[in-house]
Amino acid sequence: MDLFDRMLELSSQGFYCAQILMILALESEGKENPDLIRAMSGLNGGMGFSGNVCGALTGGCCFLGYFCGKGETDEIEDPEASAMIQELIQWFEEHIGAVYGGCDCDHILERNPANKMQRCPQVVENVFQKCVEILQEHGVV
Repeated sequence: MDLFDRMLELSSQGFYCAQILMILALESEGKENPDLIRAMSGLNGGMGFSGNVCGALTGGCCFLGYFCGKGETDEIEDPEASAMIQELIQWFEEHIGAVYGGCDCDHILERNPANKMQRCPQVVENVFQKCVEILQEHGVV
């Protein structure tokens, strides 16, 4: 199954942008973590479906953090973690925000829920691909 089909499958199961990105991160390592996926739901729809900052962007930041952040007491965060996250944010602002006039769900969807089906899958796929690219460029994966 290709990436886009997997994302559509997860969407049809009731998962949203931020959750889908984290599921894909976990699956890349053969893992599952329902508690983490549940926590990610707070980012969906622009933080609790408020229409604020796009869940694909915040989910992408969490995706990067999953691979390069600190998770245990004796673990050390990748020294470039913040730089990688900033790189994603800058890319998102330039490639998504510039197209839609902002980085929040209200702008991306133009306050029209009907746009969700056409725009969100592409945004999530692009964020996933950019996260993987950033991690590869920094030698994390």
